[in-house]
Amino acid sequence: MAAEVRPRLTVLSGPSGVGKSTVVAHMRKAHPEVWLSVSATTRKPRPGERHGVQYFFVSDEEFDKLVANGELLEWAEFAGNRYGTPRQAVLDRLTAGEPVLLEIDLQGARQVKESLPDSRLVFLAPPSWDELVRRLTGRGTESAKVIERRLAAAKVELAAESEFDTTLVNTSVEDVARELLALVAIA
Repeated sequence: MAAEVRPRLTVLSGPSGVGKSTVVAHMRKAHPEVWLSVSATTRKPRPGERHGVQYFFVSDEEFDKLVANGELLEWAEFAGNRYGTPRQAVLDRLTAGEPVLLEIDLQGARQVKESLPDSRLVFLAPPSWDELVRRLTGRGTESAKVIERRLAAAKVELAAESEFDTTLVNTSVEDVARELLALVAIA
């Protein structure tokens, strides 16, 4: 009996401020059938964010339980907060034959590739370092200290680009969203 073909998990990663959330939101507006996993985080909500929509906002204790029980496909600490992908929801969607997209950091992408080797890793790169700095400082939602940490992390993340299957350069949200959709739709 032939093995059942199921969609590959697509993982989008790249440095903070590169526009991952913006690209994914643009793609899902036109193609809501692409399921985006909602991460759990210990970070406090930013203005306009809602529990269960952008993230599952959890306490440190709740996050510890998720890790201890093996309920996260991957998790990482970033800028003083922890983020993780609930395992079962991803596996359920893949088993059902639905395209699944994760938008996570480099550390998480590496963990996913280790546990699900057939995952497709997509790196979202900025058009230039200067543009990345402009985007990060232009947010106005973080302190100078947090921005400094994010820029230091971005240098490490940019150096890991060769670990990814594909690189998309975010020069145009529309173009990159279209390219990402084409990748997600490939079984």
